[in-house]
Amino acid sequence: MSALDLIPVPLRPWAAVLAVFFIAAAGAWGAWSVQDWRYGNAMAQQETKAAEKAQGIAEAMAAQLKREQDQRLALEGRIKTDEATHYKVLTDEKKARQLVLDRLATADLRLSVLLTAGAGSAGMSTAAGAGGLDHGATRAELDPAHAQRIIGITGDGDEGLTALAACQGWVREVLATGAVPPGR
Repeated sequence: MSALDLIPVPLRPWAAVLAVFFIAAAGAWGAWSVQDWRYGNAMAQQETKAAEKAQGIAEAMAAQLKREQDQRLALEGRIKTDEATHYKVLTDEKKARQLVLDRLATADLRLSVLLTAGAGSAGMSTAAGAGGLDHGATRAELDPAHAQRIIGITGDGDEGLTALAACQGWVREVLATGAVPPGR
């Protein structure tokens, strides 16, 4: 006896339909599983490629960031050195000016101005001292208070020129590298 004989005759067409349905369902499930497996592999490959590409981009960005940080640190070092140099020049100028002011205050140093031939003694040179002739131009001594003011004004001008030179050096460094250090 066969399996078909076990099914009653009025239900055999339904059994055939049910068998065809199960065969079709098994084929569809098998095809679906194979497609899922193939699609999963394709997606895994795409994810791997995307991850490798993202890793390459991240490494390139990290290298670029490192280069820019190195350039910034080098620029900051050069600017720090320039600032130290300009600070030293400025303090040396202040010390020299203070020394001149101190010498003026103690009458150790006297400032004088050159007089033209028409001023003073009508074109006549000063009288010769005992022991030689005076062949130099006529000069007039300045009052110590006026001399100190003149030294103060010229000192302020020197400080301004030193500060300007420092700023110009900073701008040249920044423009040469094309980067602006932070905090500036």
